Amino acid sequence: MAPACVSDEHAVAVSAERLWKAFMDASALPKACAGLVDDIAVEGNGGPGTVYTMKLNPAAGVGSTYKTRVAVCDAASHVLKSDVLEAESKVGKLKSHSTETKLEATGDGSCVAKLKVEYELEDGSSLSPEKEKDIVDGYYGMLKMIEDYLVAHPAEYA
Repeated sequence: MAPACVSDEHAVAVSAERLWKAFMDASALPKACAGLVDDIAVEGNGGPGTVYTMKLNPAAGVGSTYKTRVAVCDAASHVLKSDVLEAESKVGKLKSHSTETKLEATGDGSCVAKLKVEYELEDGSSLSPEKEKDIVDGYYGMLKMIEDYLVAHPAEYA
């Protein structure tokens, strides 16, 4: 069975350039996502093939590790595509899982974040719409934490 795909988009009250800079700086995530991300280990230079291992806060209840490998990193168009190598999932056993995030400017201090998640369950079935929403909400929850941090710290990544 072919992988299933779910996509969504959200308005963000921060410029695409600023959000991209914070998004691509591994040291920013433990600050911006305090209480969720405890630490990030990086193997590589940030480009394709780079492996990011996020150590998640156990109190957040979303697992302990989230490990990805960058497939595409296009700073000019603000596109990041990653293959998820390791993650605990509340939605079922995933055979494969990849994400693509694209940031598009909508004004001087705003953008829209477009997310596409492709996944394949080990048993070949599809997720319910509710479980697909859980996946998207998890990614946007982290994005919202970064947005809130940048709004509260306007000089950072300016």
